[in-house]
Amino acid sequence: MSNFVFVLDTDKRPLDPVHPGTARHLLNAGKAAVFRRYPFAIILKQARPDVPVQDLELKLDPGSKTTGIAIKQSNKIIFGAELQHRGQQIKDALLSRRQSRRSRRNRQTRYRKARFLNRTRPIGWLAPSLQHRVDTILIWVNRLRKLAPIGSIAQELVRFDLQLMQNPEISGVEYQQGELQGYEVREFLLEKWGRQCAYCDAKNIPLEVEHIQPRSRGGSDRVSNLTLACHECNQTKGNQDVRDFLSGKPELLNRLLKQAKSPLKDAAAVNSTRGALFNALKATGLPVKTGTGGQTKFNRTRLEIPKSHWLDAACVGPVDSLEVLSSKPLLIVAKGHGTRKMCGTNRFGFPIRHKSRVQIHKGFQTGDIVKATVMAGQKIGSYMGRVLCRASGSFDIVTQSGRVAGINHKYCKPIHKKDGYAYAL
Repeated sequence: MSNFVFVLDTDKRPLDPVHPGTARHLLNAGKAAVFRRYPFAIILKQARPDVPVQDLELKLDPGSKTTGIAIKQSNKIIFGAELQHRGQQIKDALLSRRQSRRSRRNRQTRYRKARFLNRTRPIGWLAPSLQHRVDTILIWVNRLRKLAPIGSIAQELVRFDLQLMQNPEISGVEYQQGELQGYEVREFLLEKWGRQCAYCDAKNIPLEVEHIQPRSRGGSDRVSNLTLACHECNQTKGNQDVRDFLSGKPELLNRLLKQAKSPLKDAAAVNSTRGALFNALKATGLPVKTGTGGQTKFNRTRLEIPKSHWLDAACVGPVDSLEVLSSKPLLIVAKGHGTRKMCGTNRFGFPIRHKSRVQIHKGFQTGDIVKATVMAGQKIGSYMGRVLCRASGSFDIVTQSGRVAGINHKYCKPIHKKDGYAYAL
């Protein structure tokens, strides 16, 4: 079953979400109208007397690339979503802009005094690719508050101990005792190695922590020397050198050694934004609860809930019992609102085309989600996705199966206005 449907009264005040069947009945009876497509919300046409509303809990599992979102009503999960960030795209765009500007300023142009020492950064400054994660999550928290009676927020305030990852031999009571001992490092390895055996790619089986270079041959317990293996591969390898064990599989050996030395930038990104996000959530005025990553995994394992970002969010904080009523989360992908370039440039930074200031063509704007039903021509069919507009009226539609070019604007019907995100179920 899909997510529950958000309901607003005639004054746009949020009411308790309803079952999709109930929302369908209200729409067919003419008692409600579609207010928003993503996430799906309806608005009542007739005023109702004051109806008691139950406060809901919004749960967040912030991640470097994807953030899980869940809404809990009592002990039931009625809404789930996964928000995919574009931090890496922002980093690449800023790098490209910097390279283009540096190249242009060095091509026989006048000398301009350096300004890198004239600028100061405020306290708590984050890089744009990191600040984007905080801002995007906060945007969706505020959007959901307008659609549902959110009474509290639960955030997974995970802190990856990078020192522990690099040197698990650190001693201390906090590393030796506790019911959740070992969950943080193991969770990092599961994410790093894709939750599969590094040697045979087996999935959905118990995995064991494996030393790539055996300790008997000088290997350490550093996280760069740890991987995951199934029981059979772990026993077969024993204390062999990994190069001897994979002597007949050179491609797998190279991939294994390369991935083992991958940077910890994802964990560092979560560490850098955790405090800023927590403070931003507190500024909303709602009570904010926190939970650790180990506690989240402990709850998920105890309740036998499958692994995914939005279900991880459902398990954040203290959880006694949980009933998941939604099986299809809303997939949200941050796309941005375009650029402010006055002209298009090639890879060397030289202008090659002019960009029009007119953004709306035939009533549509690039980024709108439309549905096109073509009745004649070579492209007969029905298409739905984000539209790329042109002044000529010949549009492109990006669907889940690919881009369809040359769709006349007369066949297009607006579904959801551009808001900087793409959606899928």
